[in-house]
Amino acid sequence: MELEQVKNKFYEILEKNRAYNYSMSLIYWDGATGAPKKAVDDRSKILGILAGEVFKLTLSQEMKECLIALEKESDSLDKITNALVKEVRKKHDKFTKIPKEEYREYVELLSKSKVVWEEAKNKSDFSMFQPYLEKIIRTLRKFVEYRGYTSHPYNTLLDDYEPGMTVEKLDIFFNSLKERIVPLVKRLQNSDKKIRTNFLNETYPIEKQKEFSQYLLEKISFDKEAGMIKESEHPFTIDFSPRDVRITTHYFEDNLISAIYSTIHEGGHGLYEQNIGEDIAETILGTGTSMGIHESQSRMYENLFGRNINFWRHLYPKLIEIFPEQLSNISVNEFYEAVNKSENSLVRIEADELTYSLHIMLRYEIEKMLIEGRIEVKDLPRVWNSKMEEYLGIIPPNDKKGVLQDVHWSDGLFGYFPSYALGNVYAAQFEQTMRKSLDIDKLLMKGEFDKILEWLREKIHRHGSLKKPNEIIKDVTGEDLNPIYFIEYLENKFEKLYNL
Repeated sequence: MELEQVKNKFYEILEKNRAYNYSMSLIYWDGATGAPKKAVDDRSKILGILAGEVFKLTLSQEMKECLIALEKESDSLDKITNALVKEVRKKHDKFTKIPKEEYREYVELLSKSKVVWEEAKNKSDFSMFQPYLEKIIRTLRKFVEYRGYTSHPYNTLLDDYEPGMTVEKLDIFFNSLKERIVPLVKRLQNSDKKIRTNFLNETYPIEKQKEFSQYLLEKISFDKEAGMIKESEHPFTIDFSPRDVRITTHYFEDNLISAIYSTIHEGGHGLYEQNIGEDIAETILGTGTSMGIHESQSRMYENLFGRNINFWRHLYPKLIEIFPEQLSNISVNEFYEAVNKSENSLVRIEADELTYSLHIMLRYEIEKMLIEGRIEVKDLPRVWNSKMEEYLGIIPPNDKKGVLQDVHWSDGLFGYFPSYALGNVYAAQFEQTMRKSLDIDKLLMKGEFDKILEWLREKIHRHGSLKKPNEIIKDVTGEDLNPIYFIEYLENKFEKLYNL
């Protein structure tokens, strides 16, 4: 077969796989945003069949022959095709080591476990979820053995979300954060500064919160003709293409800022996906390059922009307009201090910037021990509560606010959590570089978010997965990942906020 014919066959297989993945994503979205609970078994079965087809195509003899032929002619291929071949080869090699039937069963398991987790969380009963999580862990341990690993079994899972990241690097990374963040947290706890937040927990009608969430998305330039927002138990973002990016949030009548910041956070993810370059948009490269880089975009919007006083100088009048009874007597400075208040929190998604990394560190350490086999699933509530007391000085009163609070383990996303902490560091480094060419504070105060998006689109978004994380951070900032920018940002901000 001629090279051009091989290339066409390769793209044909990828397009068919994309159709299957598109369908699975639609089913997942539907299941998370309101599909009937009694249909879970049907959905799980269909997902298992579709996943099996993706598995079959990826491992087909045709795909194998295409990869071998294209790899031999790599010097004659364009940049995008070469990148696609490398990406498919990585997935092909991963899947060839996992028996097809075991993979199909795993996909079905995850579909069911998500529903059980949600019910277990609502009832605050870990024992309901325990047998499902035990199966997930057993399966992941087996898959890691099938795939092989270097140095530590957790490294194989890390590489799925943050290519090139290892336990060895993360241990050093978290230790460097702990050296200065933990002492800063303790200094704040001893501060005499009192920040009032009670007005954030008055009654805020959910319909009006939805109105403000829509307004927020418009302001940060989220294209609502190429996206939408709905409600789910745990906020998330899912992309089908840059022309169809969907996000969710969760509203609480007695907590104004929860939905505000989950909307901004998921909006940041959504902006990344909406601004992928058209040349790769319909390929497997047409998505964020890693979870860490992806998280840098959501954290940048949520924290570096969304908790900046100038952000609220522009948007606060609209918030008062929607909630005049609750906020008309609260100044923008009072509101700014309230949304930046630092205090030890039980729930990760409600944690402030200072203590957030401690929540991630807790999960990282637990995941490592589970994959190593040092602890078993039945030990999780006890281990979780012990580490919460050690790192944050608080013990969860129940499973809902403790070990069951996150959806990730029900989705099998082990190795994913460290990306949240890495995202903070990437974000601070990107933002520091952005300030060299843009007056960010002025743009936020004037509400000119489109200029910020233009910078991010050109430097980061349009490349999708065509560039790896280390390439992007080096190309954009001129250096490798460096946590000093994040640490100094936290120190400068909170020392000033708490008059230290």
